[in-house]
Amino acid sequence: MGGKLRGKSTPAAADDGEGKRYYRIGEVSKITGIEAYVLRYWESQFRWMAPTKSRSQQRLYRKRDIEIIQLIKRLLYEERFTIAGAKRKLQELGMGRALDAPQLDLALETDPRQQLRRIREALQEVRTALA
Repeated sequence: MGGKLRGKSTPAAADDGEGKRYYRIGEVSKITGIEAYVLRYWESQFRWMAPTKSRSQQRLYRKRDIEIIQLIKRLLYEERFTIAGAKRKLQELGMGRALDAPQLDLALETDPRQQLRRIREALQEVRTALA
């Protein structure tokens, strides 16, 4: 009898029609398979990853934040980037492009000729777009 019930008006319970709008760090940890302490560390390393916080200072992640976390996880664990390398790659690609283009191969080319070919193709696309 003495316990209070939380209303659905709290930010963590808000709904955007497709599911929850905000997720707490424990939920994000379960969704992504990344421990909460690792997520907090990544916040310190990837400044733009910082989630909003509730009045009680709990981290509230949005779906976009979870997508960023999954992208960072892919870069670090699957592509084997260092944190510094992942930061550089994300800055190079731009966050929007990195998230919106899942078919984009984020692995660095090991062959310099392949790198030059990809750069040349990208520049030709820019040239065509500007013409």
